[in-house]
Amino acid sequence: MPQYLITAFDFTDEQALDRRMATRPAHLEMVKKLKETGNFILGGAMLSPEEKMIGSTLVVEFENENAVQQYLAQEPYILQKVWDKVDVKPFRVANV
Repeated sequence: MPQYLITAFDFTDEQALDRRMATRPAHLEMVKKLKETGNFILGGAMLSPEEKMIGSTLVVEFENENAVQQYLAQEPYILQKVWDKVDVKPFRVANV
């Protein structure tokens, strides 16, 4: 199944981190569902030099990019304006 690298940078306004933390439980629930269905490979928060969360990176696998977009259309971090810029690229996890 095709794999994708999702890189998402958070909004940078003063309330951005508060929105992230308030939305985090719903985001993690969504990721748990992706893991249960086999779509989630790995992911985590990107950090600033001060170790403040500034975005997220996920490696996922879906049947096609349309399915990735369907997931993103339901992603709490997008719906609640946590992620500002989201980039999706085809990806292949190295088998080493």
